[in-house]
Amino acid sequence: MKFRAAFAVLPLLFVTACGSGGSGGNTSAPVAAVKPPAGTNWLETVVKTPEGGYRMGNPNAPIKLVEYGSRTCPVCGLFGREGTQPLEQNYVATGKVSWEFREFLVHGQPDFAPALLGRCGGPAPFFALLEQMYINQGPVEEKMGSAEGQALFARMQTAKPLDVAKAWGDYLGYVDFVKSRGIPEDKARACLNDQAAFDEIVKVMDDASKNKGVGGTPTFFLNGDIVPNVADWKGLEAALKARGA
Repeated sequence: MKFRAAFAVLPLLFVTACGSGGSGGNTSAPVAAVKPPAGTNWLETVVKTPEGGYRMGNPNAPIKLVEYGSRTCPVCGLFGREGTQPLEQNYVATGKVSWEFREFLVHGQPDFAPALLGRCGGPAPFFALLEQMYINQGPVEEKMGSAEGQALFARMQTAKPLDVAKAWGDYLGYVDFVKSRGIPEDKARACLNDQAAFDEIVKVMDDASKNKGVGGTPTFFLNGDIVPNVADWKGLEAALKARGA
């Protein structure tokens, strides 16, 4: 299934897809597990990267996974619900694989708020919020597709991006969502008004689209190589195993 959307309020036009496919990747020898430093574990080792993403795990992992995803993409949501726990527990926790997530917005307006709020708590809660947004994606999709959602989309066509983020953040319930998970409301609203953060997301998307061949979500890279025709956990796990994980 393909999903395409145009970004009417962004300075750049992105045509993106949300789809699934089979496995891919090169076959490599098995890699060894790597113990974390004493008193730490790889699942709690999360940093913001210079490339504008957030990375969990061993920074020197022999297998580096980069995912471009959208928090409102249904295929990304399915991957997140099926794949997050096995990816973390069976691969990242061993130190063999690091996992970096970079935003690549496919729905335009409705994506702005969850992308900004997903970064609002900093590195520590980033991946937990990402997984929980995917788990709770169903009601969000329903509201996006409703008559009220379509009316909001029409009203926001000429609005400034941060005003769009605020409107959709309230309508889709994302402000209350992060508030219930430890982010104070005033901080959440400040994040929805963070022009620098928004500009950084646009820069990540621009680089992905122009320089890395990303045209849809989820798109996965292993050690810098795109994993072709893979958008689900089964396919990604096969690619990880082919790399020796």
